[in-house]
Amino acid sequence: MTIATNIENYTINFGPQHPAAHGVMRMILELRGETVERADVHIGLLHRGTEKLMEAKPYTQSIGYLDRLDYCSCLNNEHAFVLAVEKLLGIEVPKRAQYIRVLLDEATRIMNHLMWLGAHGHDLGAMAMLLYCFRDREELYDAQEAITGARIHPFYYRIGGVAKDLPNQMPQYAPSKFRSKKKLAQLNKARQGDVLDYLEDFCDRFVNQNMVEYKNLLVGNRIWKGRVVGIGVVTAERAIELGFTGPMLRGSGVAWDLRKTQPYSVYDELDFEVPVGVNGDCYDRFLVRLEEMVQSAHIMKQCIAWLRENKGPVMAEDSRVTIPQRRDVKEGMESLIQQFKVFTEGFCVPEGESYAAVEHPKGEFGTYVVSDGANKPYRVKFRSPGFAHISATEEMARRHMLSDLVAILGTQDMVFGDIDR
Repeated sequence: MTIATNIENYTINFGPQHPAAHGVMRMILELRGETVERADVHIGLLHRGTEKLMEAKPYTQSIGYLDRLDYCSCLNNEHAFVLAVEKLLGIEVPKRAQYIRVLLDEATRIMNHLMWLGAHGHDLGAMAMLLYCFRDREELYDAQEAITGARIHPFYYRIGGVAKDLPNQMPQYAPSKFRSKKKLAQLNKARQGDVLDYLEDFCDRFVNQNMVEYKNLLVGNRIWKGRVVGIGVVTAERAIELGFTGPMLRGSGVAWDLRKTQPYSVYDELDFEVPVGVNGDCYDRFLVRLEEMVQSAHIMKQCIAWLRENKGPVMAEDSRVTIPQRRDVKEGMESLIQQFKVFTEGFCVPEGESYAAVEHPKGEFGTYVVSDGANKPYRVKFRSPGFAHISATEEMARRHMLSDLVAILGTQDMVFGDIDR
């Protein structure tokens, strides 16, 4: 006897409370059994009006807002904004400041990818990856704190350069009853020199030891490959149509990287490769990001070598944007007035519009600025990479299992401050 069974689709909420939903995203899923028929993504739960807030403040005071967008890639966000304003002002940034920017951009890229790798691994059951990745991120955050004075929101780039030069000494751990002398010596071993020595030591250990461990743990792991190979496939043509950039685009086989195709700062003076995938699935995007970290370390070592050999100013010699030396402020009324005006009123930017984009860890992050000649922008608009990627969620997830959706969301490397501005 045959019994006819009628299976109907049903609808469930995925997020925002679910940790795999990556923060304040709500997704309404239409499922047929465990197969995703439709994924309707809802955003708007984090909207903070960043662009409107920046239109009400002087240019320099707005840089801190960029740190709150993609809080895993603060300095890359800052870089795009200052480049756009520098275009309008016609300012030439000193070479040393440009090398410092590139050094910190690549350190931030590694920090972002480590955050992604740890969270993505944790989402798919590789729980140890989160601990290992945070171990390495802490070392880079120590360097960022030494250079900028802040761990999470550095507010370090300035229109015309950077806030201050690199410090000559790396802070060391103090003796404590909770760590032995042997452990203390081990922690401070790489901190005997300056920040450049510390970062060079990190790059060597990261590439030769830690990245080897990560690859041994996951690249050939059959459980890991079972979760990501063939999942969320996007062809090269379709990735371009969907507006993908960064690792999402390069994972589909398109060799597009703004550091190569539209070089900014000093990227055209540096030697590095652009990793490109073949199949356009979650596994290829994973491999692309792994190799990008290796290439970032390679770029950092080139910047370190240049910065050691070349001293110089880190801010443009332009009275509109540069504050005077402390000695001059204490001795001259004109310098005191200039410092006061730069910090309070800011500076007026010539009328016009400009767009500047950087190769953000998540893709192309662009800043469009319109000036009406005032000391604050008339209009600011950001082109965030994550918005295009999350828009493709339904297409990437359709006909996949519910558990595959977690892998697809993880491979997009989304941060909602960047998407839901």
